[in-house]
Amino acid sequence: MGAAGGPGRAADVVIAGGGVMGCAVAYFLTADPAFDGTVAVVERDPSYAACATARSWGGVRQQFSTPENVRLSLASLAFFREAETLLAVDGEGPDLAFREAGYLFLASPAGLPVLQANHRRQCALGAEIALLAPDALAARFPWLSLDGVAAGGLGLSGEGWLDPNALLHGFRRKARAQGARFLHDEVVGVARENSVIGAAISSVALAGGGRLACGHLVNAAGPWAGRLAALAGVDLPVGPRKRMSYVFDCRAELPGMPLVVDPSGLAFRPEGRQFMAILSPPPEDDPETEDLTEDYAPFERAIWPILAARVPAFAAIKATGAWAGLYDYNSLDRNAVIGRHPEIANFHFCAGFSGHGLQQAPAAGRAVAETIVHGRFLSLDVSALGYRRVLQAEPLAEVNVV
Repeated sequence: MGAAGGPGRAADVVIAGGGVMGCAVAYFLTADPAFDGTVAVVERDPSYAACATARSWGGVRQQFSTPENVRLSLASLAFFREAETLLAVDGEGPDLAFREAGYLFLASPAGLPVLQANHRRQCALGAEIALLAPDALAARFPWLSLDGVAAGGLGLSGEGWLDPNALLHGFRRKARAQGARFLHDEVVGVARENSVIGAAISSVALAGGGRLACGHLVNAAGPWAGRLAALAGVDLPVGPRKRMSYVFDCRAELPGMPLVVDPSGLAFRPEGRQFMAILSPPPEDDPETEDLTEDYAPFERAIWPILAARVPAFAAIKATGAWAGLYDYNSLDRNAVIGRHPEIANFHFCAGFSGHGLQQAPAAGRAVAETIVHGRFLSLDVSALGYRRVLQAEPLAEVNVV
């Protein structure tokens, strides 16, 4: 591998975005014995204060409708269970605090066929998911109201939540130890050259000044991935969408609560002695935005009534906090775009995960690294999630987006 440029101003692989995706790609590149190049990760906010990763719930699940998402999550699960060893530096690895409390997807009678089809697909791919009828749900979760519920899909193992910051910094620390360079900067320009053999990215311009020549460019810019792609003359339907998370107290004991996804789309789970809830706004009230201002109105207006109806003990709760985060929302089909551009061979995508990215970071990062080093996917074929479907406007829709 090789990249032109002056001393310190070139890298074989430039990764735009140093969140969990960018750090995962950097880790897998520098961990591959077949890779002998240099890696530069460009991140505009090394504090990660507004980073989508740091503001996520850290959910881990295999209950998806798209087979590729189930496979990505299963492959990542295997990594999470060994992360403390795999990401160790000087004998010290990250504690992901992975709590395998499960996901519980509830279905209405109208949604039951979809839940059943998803369950068959998930189990066939190796996920441990139970399909529970109302009587089984009542026995297992006596605090749960089952009005309007026909069945529930419960993750028996491998589902729950972990510490997003521990995973992010574990990848970052290990990638640096393996030789990756992290730059406090932002990619503000992309030089694309065309020739008889095809188009290629030759360098990127940095907000701090100057250019950084590159052999490959990875778009791991999260909510801003669409903006970065546009700098290269590429249309990527990914932009920032605001999601509000709410924290509240409840005095009642609610034993064994998993992360529950209501038929309405509302999700809630315990967090220590408190609880958290999130509900995506309707499409007509979900514009692209970078606003991270806290807004309690949706909690009072839309979320609390659903909480109280689904868990009667939640009729007496107290909101204690809230925060906003951004999804890198793919408006085509709410699925990730992974792998190389079919017409720009050295331009790679790892973005558009629409809220389920952190849990797939290990598998997605490995996949992108493999295409750079080996020219193809080795561990997991995720070609169906490639950019070609964007070019052809052929969505691969994901139903289970939380």
